[in-house]
Order: sequence, then structure tokens, then C-alpha cells
Amino acid sequence: MSDLLIELFQEEVPARMQVAAEESFERLVIERLKADGIAYETCDAYSTPRRIALHITGLPAAREDVTEELKGPSISAPEQALAGFLKKAGLASADQLTRRDIKGTEYYFYESVKKGGPTIEILGSLIADAITNMPWPKSMRWGHGTVRWVRPFHSVVALFDGKIVEGEFAISPDKSIKFGNITRGHRFMGSKADFEVNSFADYRKKLEENFVLLDRATRKKIIWDGVCQQAAQAGHGYKALEDEKLLEEVVGLVEWPVPFLGSFDREFLRIPQEVITTSMRENQRYFSVLDNNRELSNHFICVANVIPDDDGKTIIHGNQKVLRARLSDARFFWEQDLKHNLETYLPRLEQIRFHEKLGMMSEKVARLEKLAAMIAEMTDADLAKSVRAAHLCKADLVTGMVREFPELQGVMGAYYARGGAHRTPRDAYDEGLDVSTAIHTHYSPAGPNDSCPTAPVSVVVALADKIDTLVGFFSIGEKPTGSKDPFALRRAALGIIRLIIENRLTLDLTPVLKMAASLYNVPLPEDIEPFILDRFKVLMKGKDFSHNIIEAVTGDSLLDMKNRIEQISEFLDTDKGMDFVSATKRAINILENEEKKSDQKISQDISEGSLIEPEEKELYRVLISIVPKVQEQISLGHYDEAMSCFAGIKDQVDLFFDKVVVNDNDPDIRANRLAMLSQIRKFTGMIADFSRL
Repeated sequence: MSDLLIELFQEEVPARMQVAAEESFERLVIERLKADGIAYETCDAYSTPRRIALHITGLPAAREDVTEELKGPSISAPEQALAGFLKKAGLASADQLTRRDIKGTEYYFYESVKKGGPTIEILGSLIADAITNMPWPKSMRWGHGTVRWVRPFHSVVALFDGKIVEGEFAISPDKSIKFGNITRGHRFMGSKADFEVNSFADYRKKLEENFVLLDRATRKKIIWDGVCQQAAQAGHGYKALEDEKLLEEVVGLVEWPVPFLGSFDREFLRIPQEVITTSMRENQRYFSVLDNNRELSNHFICVANVIPDDDGKTIIHGNQKVLRARLSDARFFWEQDLKHNLETYLPRLEQIRFHEKLGMMSEKVARLEKLAAMIAEMTDADLAKSVRAAHLCKADLVTGMVREFPELQGVMGAYYARGGAHRTPRDAYDEGLDVSTAIHTHYSPAGPNDSCPTAPVSVVVALADKIDTLVGFFSIGEKPTGSKDPFALRRAALGIIRLIIENRLTLDLTPVLKMAASLYNVPLPEDIEPFILDRFKVLMKGKDFSHNIIEAVTGDSLLDMKNRIEQISEFLDTDKGMDFVSATKRAINILENEEKKSDQKISQDISEGSLIEPEEKELYRVLISIVPKVQEQISLGHYDEAMSCFAGIKDQVDLFFDKVVVNDNDPDIRANRLAMLSQIRKFTGMIADFSRL
């Protein structure tokens, strides 16, 4: 078996695009291999800042002949259908077709043989096609070229069993990049010259000799291990602040990682920790260091892409100088913002547009206050604090710090709501912990893995913000479509659901949604509640609950539905649960069959005087004896206990079916026995629609 090595070499690819580029190039190449009937064993993708590479093993040296069959119209089809089939197959006449009988009808078929040959012969066009179809979020032209690529494209390595694959990629009408076996290593270290490779092992070895670590996982481990070692050098018990997103980005910035420890003036620690870590992460790609009390220290770790001659002194000095300037700016914004309390920033919200069709941010704040008041009353949260937090939650959008670091919105508002918290001497302005926490967390949860607010006032404001956003965008027709969700409305709906169920709120959303719509002076969009319910079902499926149980459940609230799903799932895993389902479904199936015949719903009461057989009398007795307890348990939300009651009469149900003929010739007797079954369906239906299981 043979192997294939492909390398696309270009200028530095943005770190955030590299993993997707690996996956896309692998997919495009593998799709073409499969389309050409070429099997393979393994396919590994690699990326560094300047290269995307594939190594495919287990390829056949030669391709076998492949017979392809194309089914055409029936022989009785109109001539136009036959003509269209011939054109599609590239044939001149029907004489080149065969006929075959399928279930009594004869059809035309065309069989073609795709000749095999050396695999290497088709790889050139295959690779060129994959390169041509590479998707990039952003691309550019360069020089006199007409092709678009993420960055200027330089060379392609294409080796099949050590032999160069014949092929080229056109970057303009008169210029192409021919496939070859030449690549280069690190931009600043090693030979800095082009070199030939003859296999994947040789390619990987020579890259490492020229200071390029091809494998992302290897670079990632070296970076994190080095960062942890540098943090330990800052002091006893010091540790690097874990940041997976930053780590992944740094992996895409360096080919030969070398971490260094730097520091900044301790006076900057008077600035909120979030400001310092955000500035270091977003502007400089530095890792933060925590001291032995797990507080932010005045150290940072940068990762260089070279091995310096002076043990990194110049690199450290340069990075410390840049960081000092960044933190000086942040301190300026912090001090300037603290000269005013949050209330004074509110008039400026009239200049910030929420959305061109939904008005200004100041109008959103007015709506949030009213929604917060309504939700607070429904959830027993502090009304005054909820309204106050909603009033102030967007004020930090116009502060200098949030304009510089938009990702700190909410965070800075919480600091400013307390007059700067512990970072400055406390003044008379302090909105209190409940209000400041609500401001801090009102954007949460921002995703499935984000923490969910739990403080009552925080929950109220977070719900109000998400409900206002969801209703507003639905009212102007800006709904998610397919994979597109530019306003993160799925995330908003998921946030609403999590806030309700994780805080165990028995909140009826319908009146709140109607209130939100009325604040926009529009009727409630009909599809908004089904949209929220759909996101709820997606969340439940993500927790591995059965699709059938999820579909079978309705309830008074999202929390009630979640409780039903959990209790039904757990109960049905027991022997009692199996007994319950067996008895319930048997009754429901008989009823549904009879209802199909009469096209009428069976729901009449049982006539005790019309009961004849001992078994039906006994079933009636035990049924009416458990109904009060069933109703009580359902009202308490103890659905498992209610199902246990029904499971307890399984023997009577079985005897009823074994000894009693439900479809008696006497219509009155038959109707009464069906009424017995309808009562079972009625009361089990108060838990869920078990016909769906």
C-alpha cells in the first residue's frame, strides 16, 4: 500500500482559521478519493501558521476498473424522457442501453466501465480541485494573481510513495504553482533555505530540524507545560490561569514555541482583574499568572516563536514595555469612568442604537424595567432592586473601558455600580451587591457551558434582557434560519430555558412574552413559543433523554415538563415502570383502534350498574380507589408516585384483558368497558401522552 503527502505553503494563516482549514482540506480530498473509488486507511491533517498538510496512508498503487450503473426511464416512457437520459449518459442512441425487469416493469440501464490505472495519474487533478474549492472566511488577491486565497500562496508539496505528483494550481491565467517536493522551515531559524523531502517521515524530520513542530497537539503540550513551568518560577505556589481559547490561539501563532516570564508594576493591580487579564489576552496573547492565594499577580507569560541569543531579555523587555502602555491606557479609562456614577451615563444610551428597526438602547432599558417588574412579582424577587438593576444594566456600554474592551460589558457595570468596589476608596455611591451582581451577570448564560445566575434579582434581569431581545427580533422577522443565527436568538432562548429550570422557577412564560410584545406595540409572534419549546427539546435530547418521552410530555411550565421527563425516564427503567407501560399502552391501543372505526373520541363515564364480570368489577373498584391518590400526586408534581399507583393495578388490568371480552356484542356493555379503558387513558394522560412511547 502507498501513502500520499500534501502540503500547502503560504504566508501566515490567522490562528482562528487553521483548524477549520485542516478539516476542510481533509474533507475535500477524502470526498474526491471516495468519488473515484479509492480506499485508504488513515488520514491525518496538520497545520502550522504557514502550512496545511495531509498524510494519507493505505492507498492502492493502482486503481481497479469500476463498473457504474445508471438507471433510466421505463421502456414505455415518453421519447423525451429517453432522450434526456441518453443526453445525461452522453450516448447517441438507445442501442447502447440494456433492459432489466423490476417488479414487472422494464427499465433502461446504462453500464459504463471506468478504467483503472496508476493511482498517481488522477491525484494531480484531485489535489488541484481540492485547493480550488477550499473555503476561507476571508480571502485576498496578491501581486498579479486572480485567484483568492487566505494569504499569498507559495508552493505545493505532493508526493505519492516518494514520487512527485504531476499537477499544478493556477493562481492567474498565465501563472501556476507546480506541485513538487520542496518546502521550507522556520522563517527566522534553521537553514532558512528551501529543502527537498521524499516521504512523510523525511518531511516531518526535516521540519523539526528547521525548527517547525508540525503537530498541533505537540505544540499545545509544549506551550502549556512551558507556561506552567514559567509560572512556577514567579513564586512558590504560583500557577498560570487556565485559558483554553487563548492556548488554542497561541498554538496557531508559533511553529517553535518558547515561553518567557515577564512582569508589570504592582500599582496596576488596583485596576480590576478582569481588565488586566482581558488586555493581556486580547491585545497581547499573554497568559495571566495567579499567586498562591489565587489572586492575579503582577506577572505574565508570553510565548515567542524564536530561541533568542540573550535568554529572552530583549523579548521580555519589549513585551513589558508594550504591556505597560496597554495597562496605562486601561488605568486611565478606569479612573475617568469612576469620576461619574452609573446613573449619569444613562442619557448617552439615547445615542446608541439597539437595532435600526428596534430603536435605541435607552428604549430597551425602559422595556427592561417593566419586564423586570413583572417577572419579579411572578418570582417573588425584590421588586425595587430588580427594576433598579434593569435601569442600570446597560449604562456601562458608554463608558470608556467598555468602549475599549466590549467583552467587559456587564463586568464593568458591576464595578461602577459599587463605586469601584475594593479597588478605590469607597464613596457614597453604592448600588449594593444584589444590583451590582445582576448587572454583572445579566448577559449570562451566554452558552450551554456558561454558568447560570442564581441570585433572584440577577435571574430576573437576565430573563428580562433575553426575552426582550427574542421577542424584538422575532417581531421584525429576524429569525434563525438553518445554520444562520446572526443575533444569537437560539442562545437567548436556551438562556431563558436554563434560567427557569436551573433556578426551579414555575414561571408561566406566555404572559411575560405577551407583555414584551406589547412594549414593542406588536402582537406576540405566533412562532416564538414553539421556538422556545423546540430549544427546550434540544436541550433535553442533549441530556440523553429519550426522544419519545420528550415528545410525550406537556406541562404547565418548562420546569414542570423537565420534572415529568426526568421522573418518567427514571420510573420506566424499573420493573414497576415496565408494568405501568404495559398496562397503559394496552388500554390505549384498544381505545385507539375502536376510535378509528367510529371516528369518535371515547370519553364517557363508567356505569357501575352495567358491570357484569367479576374481573371488570374488580378493575373498577381498584381504579376508583387509586384515582384520588393519583390526582393528589400529580398536583404535587410527584409523577413517579402517580405512575406507581397505576403499576399497582397491573394484575387487575391483565385479568380484565384475559377474562373479559371488551368488544361485546351488546353495544351498551362494549361502550361501558371501553369507558373503563378511557378512564385509564384519561388519568395517565395527566402525566404524559403514553401512546407516543
